[in-house]
Amino acid sequence: MADDIQVAQKLAEATRRLKTEVAKVIVGQEEVIDQLLIALFSNSHCFMVGLPGLAKTLMVSTLSRVLSLTFKRIQFTPDLMPSDITGTDIIQEDPETGKRRLVFHKGPIFANIVLADEINRTPPKTQAALLEAMQERQVTAGGHTFKLNIPFFVLATQNPIEQEGTYPLPEAQLDRFMFSVAVHYPSEQEEMDILKKTTVKSSHELEEVITSQEILELQDIVRRVPVGDHVFQYTVDLVRKTRPGANNPLKFINDWIEVGAGPRAGQNLILGAKARALMQGRYYATCEDVEFLAAPVLRHRLNTNFNAEADGVTSEVIIERLLKEVPKRKGS
Repeated sequence: MADDIQVAQKLAEATRRLKTEVAKVIVGQEEVIDQLLIALFSNSHCFMVGLPGLAKTLMVSTLSRVLSLTFKRIQFTPDLMPSDITGTDIIQEDPETGKRRLVFHKGPIFANIVLADEINRTPPKTQAALLEAMQERQVTAGGHTFKLNIPFFVLATQNPIEQEGTYPLPEAQLDRFMFSVAVHYPSEQEEMDILKKTTVKSSHELEEVITSQEILELQDIVRRVPVGDHVFQYTVDLVRKTRPGANNPLKFINDWIEVGAGPRAGQNLILGAKARALMQGRYYATCEDVEFLAAPVLRHRLNTNFNAEADGVTSEVIIERLLKEVPKRKGS
């Protein structure tokens, strides 16, 4: 127990240093970076939604540098094939025997951090190849199974305004992402700082803060963080209240939601709460941790109906109201 508390303190210090290093390149977006780190330490994946030019790619590549992890970016296009992601068998001739044989050439999925840029621009068959690798942490080709590099972290991006000629991910596939991270415009002061920082000649020497082995150890520690029954109950209350039905007393849920969140939402809320607690130097998760993560965990898991669309109500509005209506539980 004492060792785990020391690990929590170590992770809190590492988180502070990580943010300091990332801030050398990225201005603002602290909440986004927090969510990316929580997902990484929870051994999960993220879905990022934001307009072009908000430094999503730069943010992820910078994070990989300070975490000492390999990074690959895959630009998803309509003609992208599954083998372009996972890899393919190629014929090679043995110079000694002259015999030809098939050799598997690994694709960009074999990296620690993979950025799936504009994932909704590629057909479902290619999307499925990525999602299978995310779930199984392995690739099968030519009857052989190849383990992916660990830690393995996928960030998929989507442009929210260009929907023509796209293939939106089905809800069942979106559910595999721990968070849907909303990347917003910077504040006025942040935008001023961005202009000053990026329009002069400069180079940023980034220091590696955590090794891949340390990340794996921290992912194991996250699972061991204790959670009180009142936090579990608050999480269950939140998730179950998103589901419309005769037993749900919240009228706005019945009016605006077609399908609510499943059990995986609760699992991600608890895991994320544990990781956030460690990042803040605590060896216990709280209801406040769950509340902080409710929006990124739930926003892509709530299917609004026609009434919500007619009323101009988004999942963000519904989650905000849900947090006000569902009281936090108190520990004994």
